[in-house]
Amino acid sequence: MDKGKIKKVVLAYSGGLDTSIIIPWLKENYNDCEVVAVSGNVGQADELEGLEEKAIKTGASKLYILDLTDEYVNDYIIPTMKAGAAYEGYLLGTSTARPCIAKALAKIAIKEGADAICHGCTGKGNDQVRFELTLKAFAPDIPIIAPWREWDIKSREEEIDYAEAHGIPLKINRETNYSKDKNLWHLSHEGLDLEDPGNEPAYDKEGFLELGVSPMQAPDEPELVTIDFEKGVPTALCGQRMSAKDIILRLNEIGGKNGIGLFDVVENRLVGMKSRGLYETPGGTILYAAHEYLETICLDKMTAHEKQKLSVTFAELVYNGQWFTPLREALSAFVDKTQEKVTGKVALKLYKGNIIKAGVWSANSLYSEEIATFGESDYNQKDAEGFINLFGLPIKVQALADKRKK
Repeated sequence: MDKGKIKKVVLAYSGGLDTSIIIPWLKENYNDCEVVAVSGNVGQADELEGLEEKAIKTGASKLYILDLTDEYVNDYIIPTMKAGAAYEGYLLGTSTARPCIAKALAKIAIKEGADAICHGCTGKGNDQVRFELTLKAFAPDIPIIAPWREWDIKSREEEIDYAEAHGIPLKINRETNYSKDKNLWHLSHEGLDLEDPGNEPAYDKEGFLELGVSPMQAPDEPELVTIDFEKGVPTALCGQRMSAKDIILRLNEIGGKNGIGLFDVVENRLVGMKSRGLYETPGGTILYAAHEYLETICLDKMTAHEKQKLSVTFAELVYNGQWFTPLREALSAFVDKTQEKVTGKVALKLYKGNIIKAGVWSANSLYSEEIATFGESDYNQKDAEGFINLFGLPIKVQALADKRKK
């Protein structure tokens, strides 16, 4: 990349530690280039407050704040949830948001006639891959600047030093310097004491959890919720029809206060290392549980089992930043076909971090009480004899052959 040709850079901007110092760093190292900041709103709420003022004060020429919340839910979260995709138990909150943001970033870069696109992802993480694979899909001719792969800064502590030296205000300090990612689906925590897998997360420490409380602090009485689905998509909560986005936001409140959705994991990053993270996904955890519960009566055995296998592949594609690939699109088409009859209602009880099944109903149910009952029915139990004889024939033939050899 010829730095002398870089006149305008579009920066993925969150206002966090990394992107806050990148604006002055870009101007210092890329010929005092114009920096256009872009923030994709995927539900990070209060993190957007005062963002424009901060971006301009630190050197950006302008800030775009793009409301991507509906697109994020409808085009990324819901397809992933319908697939039942989870990466090593993680519900892919950061992984689904990155392609959504990066696609919007590419569009702004093209609109602005940018000479380069910049992001603040570290060279150790997965997000650099997720951003850049999406940028390759939508802006393949625009160079990418990744400061963490260029500058001499080695740690978040040195980033804070740089920010203080340049008069950049930060919402964190050295004691609360967790690496966090927040959107309407989840909140992740990494770093500090969590880097040692032997340390229990400080669930009960004031201010640590942001989307809810620990199970120990949850109410002593269970809370019942009902969720309606149409073709795998949530359409109503507790009898009130609303959008999928509003259902998630409301479930975050309900699940959070009941201690639902805490997930502590040492996961295998795409770049090869293991990392420890803590995720808060209260609404998403409830939604996954409800959807899976409904599928148990709506999907036939072979479809359900094949879907479970492919959900692992789907999750890996999302985790690895390969959202905009033919395989992911093909898997989504398969998932959509499986969801054609996943319509019905689910009841769940939430109690101190637990999700308890409390009933499931569907007009498309494949469950027949008349057939499955232990009472009298028209099922002919004698039919089982012939089935077992044929199903077990290979085993019998092998045993007879082994007997002849002796």
